Amino acid sequence: MLKRISVQQLRLGMHVHEFCGSWMDHPFWRTSFLLDSEKDMQAILAANIKEVWIDTAKGLDAEGGVAEAEVVQSVEATLAQAALPEKKTVRADIAQEAVRAAKVCAKSKQAVTSMFHEARMGKALNADDALPIVEEISNSVIRNPGALISLARLKDKDDYTYMHSVAVCALMVALARQLDLSDEQTRLAGMAGLLHDIGKMMIPPEILNKPGKLTDEEFEVVKNHPVEGHKLLLEGSGVSDVALDVCLHHHEKVNGGGYPEGLSDEQISLFAKMGAVCDVYDAITSNRPYKNGWEPAESLRKMAEWSKGHFDQRVFEAFVRSIGIYPVGSLVRLESGRLAVVVDQGEKSLLAPVVKVFFSTKSNSRISPEIIDLSKPIARDKIVSHEDPAKWNIGDVQVLWSGIPATPF
Repeated sequence: MLKRISVQQLRLGMHVHEFCGSWMDHPFWRTSFLLDSEKDMQAILAANIKEVWIDTAKGLDAEGGVAEAEVVQSVEATLAQAALPEKKTVRADIAQEAVRAAKVCAKSKQAVTSMFHEARMGKALNADDALPIVEEISNSVIRNPGALISLARLKDKDDYTYMHSVAVCALMVALARQLDLSDEQTRLAGMAGLLHDIGKMMIPPEILNKPGKLTDEEFEVVKNHPVEGHKLLLEGSGVSDVALDVCLHHHEKVNGGGYPEGLSDEQISLFAKMGAVCDVYDAITSNRPYKNGWEPAESLRKMAEWSKGHFDQRVFEAFVRSIGIYPVGSLVRLESGRLAVVVDQGEKSLLAPVVKVFFSTKSNSRISPEIIDLSKPIARDKIVSHEDPAKWNIGDVQVLWSGIPATPF
């Protein structure tokens, strides 16, 4: 029987079925487990959680509490409310969402790290445990996709594999929405993005994190990660066919030159084609042990050059529309000779985003920051090129668009 109790009633030997509250409010990526550790007990008591559900059939009971049957009416009321027409989401301000997105990134990284480490140790994955991660990431993307996607790109080299999974989840959600997929398909796409690289846990760390070029033998080991990940997911529970497919096939190319099966065009599913684009974009824009990432706009230009043989053209074009030709965080030069950082996408044109002007190339000095929507006639300026921040010795691009002084995860 399920019973809701106060966290103060918890004791070792109880089976925690679910926390009452947001996934962001507690330190566990898994919500259902036997409470057999004093350390876990103290972590729950220290968290912003007041009540939990326990399963008395799997662990000790507690005096008092509220039995499951007593909350049926409340649950029915909740379901009835959920059935009402969804209200249109109000787009959040980029700086406001960046603060929330930073917390989501930090929490998601913690959860994915634990999940992947458990997979490496042979513990079967329950995909249902990862649903709250996908939901939090999806909610942030819905409020303002540029915030979380741009923050997740600024990952630490040592945590690349884990934050890459978070970033690809967010990119898959944004792309699914651009393709007008259903809510369920969007959720499946996000989960697939989160799990697509779990097979990298089977790669020896000295190869996975090697700072130099891989040998041919080492590259063959790396190329086996889709197959290894597929095996891990098959051993788990609650893993959708979409997640299995994307895990196995996100390195396939439409020209048949990918791996592990050398599939081509129509043999590759829509979700796997989506995974291929999202995976490559985050990979080439991120700092890796062996190279620094390219700027977002430059990365899209490179991908456009590869797209006819590598990516599905329709999917790639939708991807560009989902993040913009000049993604949030891009440093650009304007026709006026000023430098600006992209802070949001414009309403009318991918070529005319909202930017924050802050530097004059003519005087080679900072100027008072100014927000300009380049899609407005009053702007009287336009982007002429993307720029490398290092060329201008600009190290605070992240602060300029997000207000956050350093990557917080």
